[in-house]
Amino acid sequence: MRESRIGVLSGGGDCAGINPAIKWMVKTALDERLQSERSIRYNVLGIKDGWKGLIEVEPEELSVQDYIIPLSQEIVRTWDRYGGTMLGTSRANPYDPKNDQSKRVLANIEKLRLDALVVIGGDDTLGVAHRLEEEGVKVVGIPKTIDKDLPETDYTLGFETAVNVITEEIDRLRTTAGSHKRIFIVETMGRHTGWLALEGGESSGAFMILIPEHDFSLDKINELVLEGRRGGARYEIVVVAEGTKPLGDKEFVRQEGVDSFGHKFLGGVGDFLAREIQEATKLETRSINLSHLQRGGAPCAYDRRMGRYFGIAAMDLVAMGYFGNMVCVRNGKISACPIANIIGRPQFIDVDTQYDVERYNGRRTILRTLEKKHAQR
Repeated sequence: MRESRIGVLSGGGDCAGINPAIKWMVKTALDERLQSERSIRYNVLGIKDGWKGLIEVEPEELSVQDYIIPLSQEIVRTWDRYGGTMLGTSRANPYDPKNDQSKRVLANIEKLRLDALVVIGGDDTLGVAHRLEEEGVKVVGIPKTIDKDLPETDYTLGFETAVNVITEEIDRLRTTAGSHKRIFIVETMGRHTGWLALEGGESSGAFMILIPEHDFSLDKINELVLEGRRGGARYEIVVVAEGTKPLGDKEFVRQEGVDSFGHKFLGGVGDFLAREIQEATKLETRSINLSHLQRGGAPCAYDRRMGRYFGIAAMDLVAMGYFGNMVCVRNGKISACPIANIIGRPQFIDVDTQYDVERYNGRRTILRTLEKKHAQR
């Protein structure tokens, strides 16, 4: 029986669902019945701290223990109940134009005798995997991002748990908002897509939801707030994604510069809205940025199941030799797509069908598309 060494790493932001994926990828790789069927005995090496681990590891020295951990079924047995990533992560970019470390990563992959690499991440992390694939590395991807902004897949690990956190925190805000007749602006993550804000806002019944896919008018926001008060509302919850911007203006940044992947550090739109709304309406308005709370906590049931399915499917791709592909889910079925198809193609909210531009909220009609189809027949 031949042997094969598989590396697994998680890169980018942490989130719930990564550990279940690693657990079930390892359990599938090391399953004795499957190994007998495949005539391959797999060894799995966990790579710590994402791409940083493959940049800084010295395979010939004892420091290899700082970045590489052999994974067994016993080690990963309980991982699926924990959030974050037990392997650690980082936003290191081996192809950073200011400090290109890609040759070192390639050399370390060879020194570690890795036959394939399972990479868990979003657009940035999988973008690195794609470039390594072009240089001859056998890679398989697992989609992970609370932003849920990858194309080709209906789900990315971490999203549902993050939506649950948003919903729970807004439920808590309601009691203080109602007690003091306040407006609360809740800023979520999401970068340039509004999935977290939209689905978190819909789940929590937010009064307004503001998304990057549709620039907002301050005048219209103030009108809607006052209209709500005239209708008897005691308080309002407004959910806004960090990349949302006013009409004719640019997005807000919390600090100058960009990260190693060239992304701006977005944030501050919530504070801006709170000041502007209070000044215009004279209603007490506060803002809260949920920030990294959205990434934390144990994975919800859905992320545990999807992590399991994605981890198993990733090892299926490895065993079949279908490298250069990412596990995905479409219409409820687990499948795969080329990693090349997802790079640099963020999946945005379709404002025409998924957003109400008059109410600045989730859609209020769902089956109208059926009516239009019947009318066209």
